[in-house]
Amino acid sequence: MYEKQPKKILILNILDILRKYTDEDHRLSQKEISDILRDKYDMKADRKAIRRNLLNLMDCGYDIEYSETIRNVPVRDKETGEPLMDSKTGKPVMEENELWSDFYLKREFTDGELRLLIDGLLFSKHIPYRQCKELIEKLESLSNIYFKSRVRYIVSLPEDKTDNKQLFYNIDILDEAINKKRKVSFEYAEYLTDKKLHSKKRPDGSVREYIITPYQMAAKEGKYYLICNYDKYDDISNYRIDRIRNIKILEEKGKPFQELKWSGHQNLDLAEYMKEHVYMYSSENVRVKFRIVKPMITDVIDMFGKDVIFSDENETHVTVTAKTNERAMQQFAKNFAPDVEVLKPERLREALREELEKALEVYKKKL
Repeated sequence: MYEKQPKKILILNILDILRKYTDEDHRLSQKEISDILRDKYDMKADRKAIRRNLLNLMDCGYDIEYSETIRNVPVRDKETGEPLMDSKTGKPVMEENELWSDFYLKREFTDGELRLLIDGLLFSKHIPYRQCKELIEKLESLSNIYFKSRVRYIVSLPEDKTDNKQLFYNIDILDEAINKKRKVSFEYAEYLTDKKLHSKKRPDGSVREYIITPYQMAAKEGKYYLICNYDKYDDISNYRIDRIRNIKILEEKGKPFQELKWSGHQNLDLAEYMKEHVYMYSSENVRVKFRIVKPMITDVIDMFGKDVIFSDENETHVTVTAKTNERAMQQFAKNFAPDVEVLKPERLREALREELEKALEVYKKKL
């Protein structure tokens, strides 16, 4: 039983009840709200008090739905409380009375939307286990006791999704740096054979410091990337945010994105950038032409978007023209060889030929 609560927090308790126990499929009458107040909150309130507080919540902007019906009720004497009788008919005097019932709180997120957000967290690879679980619990709290999320699947997630516990701190610092258009410095970590993250080092053994201008953060295939410019060069780089350590905002102003060589002197178009950088590799964008087997058309559209151009179609193959990141295209072609054959540019075709020949030689060796 809850500790007895003062009447002045009645309105807060009613709001809490609506949040916990109602939705479009689960509605409460004033009597049911009164019963929950008594049983769960150790608080007594009559229907008039409940209705008055519900009206106050609506006046404050809470989206509370209800049904309204009209019924005839006896008029009672104010002093005795007895029904007033009609002298002519000998029957009770009746009057119309509004009855409000079926109260529920409309929510900012539907259960389907919350499940979608929770699934996004479950399949992310960049959020530490404990923080992922906490975020899911917060999302669950946005619904009610009837909400059946997939939180039970958390127990099957590996607790070592990422070993970097600085993720949310990194995001906060990068967000501030992007807003202030300032450079940041950080260490960048990689896994070694001990299966632990270690900061990258220079040949002399000292920890390598990265100084970059951050432009945008974006998620891709369950990983969270920072799109930025590495200070020593005039190009665009992508770094995994969960691999960043010991980040600091610098006083120095960052380089404007449109001044970079690969920007085309345009502002960053994130949608276009993500479409062209299939694997988030950092290299020049090129127009490529490649031949695919027709069952791969769906994979190509998933990977490169609907701006691709199809040509030279026959019963089994079709040619594709797309603008994309050169290293990403090279990886894509290797992943799906021999169903993908790069036709142009010639240098990319030649580089793939050399790599595939080396791979063939490796597999020709007997173990």
